[in-house]
This record gives sequence, structure tokens and C-alpha cells, in this order.
Amino acid sequence: MSRLLLIIFLSAPFFSLVACNEGENGSNQGVKAPVDVTDEQEATEKNHSKIEKDARAEEPSSKSNMRFLEDIPEVPTDAAGFIDQKPGKYGEKSLTDKEVRDALIDDLSKLEPLTDQATDEEIEAYFKYAYSLVVKDFPDPENLVKEWEFQSFGNPDLPDSRYHFKENYNIEVILDASGSMAALHDDKTLMETAKESILDFMAQVPEEANVSLRVYGHVGSSADSDKEASCKAIEQVYDYATYDEEIFREEMDLIQPAGWTPLAGALEEAKDALSSFNGSNHTNLIYLVSDGIETCDGNPVEVAESLANSDAQPIINIIGFHVDADAQQQLQQMAEVSGGIFATAYNQQELSEEFKRAEQTLAAWERWKENALSSLDIKELNQGGDIIQFTGDWTSARLQTYDKLTSAIYDMETNDIVTNDIADELDEQREELQELLEQIEQELVNDLEGKNVEHIEELRETIRNKYNSQVEN
Repeated sequence: MSRLLLIIFLSAPFFSLVACNEGENGSNQGVKAPVDVTDEQEATEKNHSKIEKDARAEEPSSKSNMRFLEDIPEVPTDAAGFIDQKPGKYGEKSLTDKEVRDALIDDLSKLEPLTDQATDEEIEAYFKYAYSLVVKDFPDPENLVKEWEFQSFGNPDLPDSRYHFKENYNIEVILDASGSMAALHDDKTLMETAKESILDFMAQVPEEANVSLRVYGHVGSSADSDKEASCKAIEQVYDYATYDEEIFREEMDLIQPAGWTPLAGALEEAKDALSSFNGSNHTNLIYLVSDGIETCDGNPVEVAESLANSDAQPIINIIGFHVDADAQQQLQQMAEVSGGIFATAYNQQELSEEFKRAEQTLAAWERWKENALSSLDIKELNQGGDIIQFTGDWTSARLQTYDKLTSAIYDMETNDIVTNDIADELDEQREELQELLEQIEQELVNDLEGKNVEHIEELRETIRNKYNSQVEN
């Protein structure tokens, strides 16, 4: 939209044309001949039409540049909206980094300056745009419920039989080795960080458990000419067997990030491999670590659901490692349809923390195998710490979104995109948003507190119906 209206004043001067009849005898000299203005009027009208057409062509040019605002989603008004939304382009980036801040200002500068005569709709659109750029990723309470199921692994009161201990335990790690995993973060490539975290995790695996390592994207390049070969190159580099650190490390050292991302294909092959491990007497776990979205034309959400419903009944946990908003949405959907946990990690510490959750489960299974647990009828979950952690994550996302919005509004004002009065109105909307997020946070805590193992399914339904409108299982 443009607050600078193009006003074109069209003037049509009247030309008096004097025609002199120059007869051979000059008798008509000096006599004004009648003027036929028909041709002049037609020429003038055509000229007007052309000017108006040119003006119309110019006027929407600025408006058309603003049409991207039409695609910006509304700012959520309830918990489900905040949980399901995509994080902003700068949601996980630090605005103290000059390059990041400059990039934000460049994006904000796509907006045309607003004057104090701006409408409420125009101001609202500018707020939505700023919010869409900086909003953080808010935690999903359903994942917390799934984590409680994990903490209670083996408890026969759990409604999902996949969480009951079985005699055999199989763990498969699926590692994304596509070209984007070569990106540097904290002086390491994403691949190096992922390898270290996986090796630390594997060191905790019980001796009796079988482990597998499947990789994809490690062949070819990201060039279109290599797509077919790279998408087909899915390899189980460590077949289901007890963990041998030396062999496992050697196989992992050979993996280098290279090509494309066949998420669906990798899960299809995992499904084939797990077909001999029936869920009735096998606990089957899959951990998928990926930094990107499917790029090999498959449907990983559909395949994830099919795999989860197979006879192996695996629990599929997915870690989005340094993912963007689109990849996060797809990976989260894969976890949702398969009943697994989705988590995001943006550094080695966060990635290691996600694997530590799995280590706790492995330890519980090992104690069960050794009959160290005399009873599996534990009713109460140690939820206090988990709820505190969840609340802390939500508060952090809320406050960081607030701070980033503050920075964005300041940048719009100092770069003359909005006036001081409009900046004040945007600040008011930011404060209202903050109050809403605080209210939702308290509602979430109230719903999560006081539930035990027997009520997990009830709690899951409460969370699913109230806070996660996109889940349809």
C-alpha cells in the first residue's frame, strides 16, 4: 500500500487555429476561416487517455510491491495458533549480530512509509509483518506429554503398548547427510556436531540392544544433475547389531554431507528393515536427525504414518537440527502422525539434551531386564521439573519475541517507515500480545499440573483438542 498518492493534474489548453485562405487574387486574406475542432478534440482525448493510462500504470507500482503483506498470516489469538505457527526468519537469530540486524532492517524497508493518516488496517498489517519476521518457536505441550510417556517407559498403565517394555530393544538412528549439513555453526559443521552427539548417545546403549545407523544425502552433490543418484543413495551403514564403538565410528567418519534429502525414502527403507522386529516382542525406536525438508519428491509425512502403523510399531522421534520454518513444519507433522516427539536444536548442547532423554529410557529398560524394578505400577510422574522447564521455554519464547518486536518497531521508526505516533500504536499492540501470551502460559501450566500416568491419555486429548488444532490422528 502507499501513502503517497499520485495526483495528476491534466490540463487541456485550447488552441485557436486561424486559417487564412490564400486565393489567387488574395481577396480572402485576413478572413478567419471556421475551425473544425473535431480532430483536435479527438487528439486531445487520446492524449488524456494516454496520460491517464500511464498514470494508472505508475500508481499501482508501489502498491503492487506491497502485495506481499496480503500473504502474511494473522497474529495468533489463542494457544493453538502460537504453537502451530512458523517461527520467524529472525526468530532463532540474535539481533545483536550486526549482519542479522541489518538484514532485518532491509526486510522492514520493503514497507513504504506510513503517515499519521494511516488507517487501523494499515497499521495492523505492518505489525503482522514485523511479528512474522521475529516470532520465536513456542513449545508444544503435547511433546511434554509424550516425554512423560517416555519417562514412564515400561509402566503397564500406559495406554500405548509401544511404551511397554519388551524383551528386545532396537534403536535406529537416521542421519541427514545432505549438502546443507556442511554449514558452519559455532566453528563446527552441523555434520560434525551431529556425529559427536550421536556417538555420545550410542555409548550409553545397553549391551543387549541392537543399533542401526542409516544415512542419506551423502552421495553426489546438490546439483540437479546429481538429484536422481543422490535421492537413491540411502544406506544402512551399520546393520542391526550390538554396538561396537570402533566399527560404528569408522562408518560414521566416512559420511560427509553432499547431496539431496530423501526423507520419505529413508523411512521406507527403515520400514523394510524393521519388518522382522514385530512390536509384540520388540521395543523399536527411531531417531531421525535432519536439518532440512524433503527434496526428493517423496511424502515423508505419509510414510512416517505408515511406518508407525506397521507391525514393528516403532516410536519415531525427530530432531530438527538448525531447521528453517518450512522444514520445521514438515518434520513436526511427521512426528505428529507417527505419535513421536519432535524437538528442535540449534547447537550441540540442545542436540545432546534431546539424546539424553533417550538415554534415560535405555537405562530404565536395562534395569527392567536385570529385574531391578520389583514393581512397574508407579503411578505418579515426577512432573514438577518438567513443567518448570516447559514454562521456562514458553517464557523465553515470549520474552524474546517481545524484545525482537521492540527492536523491529524501533527500526521502523528510526528509518522513517512509521511515525512516532504510529510506533506508539505498534508498541501498544506488542504489549497486548505480551499479556495474551502470559495468560496462555498460565492456562497451559494449569492443564499440565496434577496429571499422572493413568491420566496421560486424558491429558493428551485435552492438549490435542485445546492447544494443537492441526493434529488429526
